Amino acid sequence: MKIERIDNLLKDKKNVWLVTGCAGFIGSNLTEYLLLNDQKVIGLDNFITGKKENIEDIKKCVGPKWENFSFLEGDITHLDTCIKACEGVDYILHQAALGSVPRSIDDPLNSHNNNVNGQLNILLAAKDARVKKVVYASSSSVYGDNPTLPKVEHGIGEQLSPYAVTKHVNELYGKVFYKTYGLKTIGIRYFNVFGKRQDPNSVYAAVMPKWIRALMNKEEVSIFGDGKTSRDFCYIKNVIQLNILAALSDNDEACGKIFNCACSDRTDLTTLFTYIRDGLGNMRADIKDAQANYKDFRPGDIRHSHANIDRATNLLDYKPTHMIKDGLKESLDWYYNNL
Repeated sequence: MKIERIDNLLKDKKNVWLVTGCAGFIGSNLTEYLLLNDQKVIGLDNFITGKKENIEDIKKCVGPKWENFSFLEGDITHLDTCIKACEGVDYILHQAALGSVPRSIDDPLNSHNNNVNGQLNILLAAKDARVKKVVYASSSSVYGDNPTLPKVEHGIGEQLSPYAVTKHVNELYGKVFYKTYGLKTIGIRYFNVFGKRQDPNSVYAAVMPKWIRALMNKEEVSIFGDGKTSRDFCYIKNVIQLNILAALSDNDEACGKIFNCACSDRTDLTTLFTYIRDGLGNMRADIKDAQANYKDFRPGDIRHSHANIDRATNLLDYKPTHMIKDGLKESLDWYYNNL
């Protein structure tokens, strides 16, 4: 089974999509996919964490279909910008946010303003513009200190960071706007997404691109803790699939709900390091013998993450197409040629 199975949902239907955070990692991949499938896309970004190079890369990847893209540089914390962006839109894929647990610990006010106030502006604008559906990004960090594995959507614990709190509030607002105003919303809890265009250079970079860059540059790779911390790593093509399924589903039972986006699998950090090192080692012999440096645990980090995806499978027909080794192979090829 390939991601192309969802192409038929878009075939012969030229909808207008708003992708917030279109210059970011996930947003740029969603934008590229929609354009390649002949959709009209409005992209919104303020370039705080998004990259102009990502917009240029989308243009290169989609060729003449670029004519279906229009870009609005703006900030979701400004309601008037959101109102303008939502004009004539059928579906919204709301990805814009200030990500990262460590960033939120360093600066909780900015995380709240962008993630909570920004989402509220999008929901208000979508309601007034009579948008068909809003699919928005949440995070597995919402599960907090709940030790139960695998994670089931209704079983959250106490959040462990300001970022996790903002994502929980996003989910509450999404549900309330559906129940109160009839705006169809679906929230997607991402579990450690990885893939092309994920920025390895930020001080808050995700572990996978950060380690790939470090190994390619012969720099130290740091593992925080004992290496047994585990994550349910989810390749970007699985994320694209679930976003499109959620937006176009005619199953109203899914509206107002939250869905895990993952592979229902676990990989510990030591194993992940081995996968990355061995994969790059096949491309460059000088990487084969690299070793990781173990450091103290970081505050706010969740020990284990493993998703139950039954709800997404049953209500949205979600089936992961790429497990970690499949996605990692494609990712390593991309980083090797682009870093």
